Amino acid sequence: MSPEGDLVPPALQAEGVVKQYPGGGAPAVEGFDVTVRQGELFGLLGPNGAGKTTVISMMTTILKPSGGEMHLLGFRIGSDNHSIKKCIGLVPQEIALFQEMTAQENLWFFGRLYGLSGARLRERIADCLEFIGLTDRGNQKVITYSGGMKRRLNLAAGILHEPQLLFLDEPTVGIDAQSRNLIMEKLLDLNRCGMTMVYTTHYMEEVERLCCRVAIMDRGRVIGEGSPRELINQGGCMSLEELFLSMTGKRLRD
Repeated sequence: MSPEGDLVPPALQAEGVVKQYPGGGAPAVEGFDVTVRQGELFGLLGPNGAGKTTVISMMTTILKPSGGEMHLLGFRIGSDNHSIKKCIGLVPQEIALFQEMTAQENLWFFGRLYGLSGARLRERIADCLEFIGLTDRGNQKVITYSGGMKRRLNLAAGILHEPQLLFLDEPTVGIDAQSRNLIMEKLLDLNRCGMTMVYTTHYMEEVERLCCRVAIMDRGRVIGEGSPRELINQGGCMSLEELFLSMTGKRLRD
């Protein structure tokens, strides 16, 4: 958390946010409220169909809210989207890389989209490849990478332009323990340097290791919010996973 605490304007604030898809019946998100403080590594949890992906899509300006207000770094989502896009990064659940291009070529492409060029872009590419442990594989095509290497490069593409606020949608799904551990260590390093993050995952142990606060959502609403330890204690549970199941139920969602 930022040392100035609540005196610092929030990195992200959502109030009464609604998302209704045309012909979709009940809203995917309804009455969503959350505040993310600057400097936080904030977890967003929920079962499949809870509305997490829709919320992340609205926070990153991909989707327009049907109602309510969302502000990010002082800008209003919906009217200041161009300014917002300069300040945020996104590490999506799907691998967002060109398989037939090398790691360096991928980062060069995304860097140009972010407005980087010349010596600054070359420097950032070198720094990011070193950061994720792929310096010696930078000239190798992504199609030859293991799943863990692709996940690490996916992260590098999201932080290349040094965003103030980084969104991560299940960034460690389906990879080996070593790559997963490295990604978590690197996220903690970035957070210690001041980068604010919103993190979604189904791995409860990741949340307990990484996140200073979490919001649990279901059916498009936040149903619990606080630090992992606070929520566990309030629920009289032994673990975050036990609390999560007690709040959202054990019924299969997929």
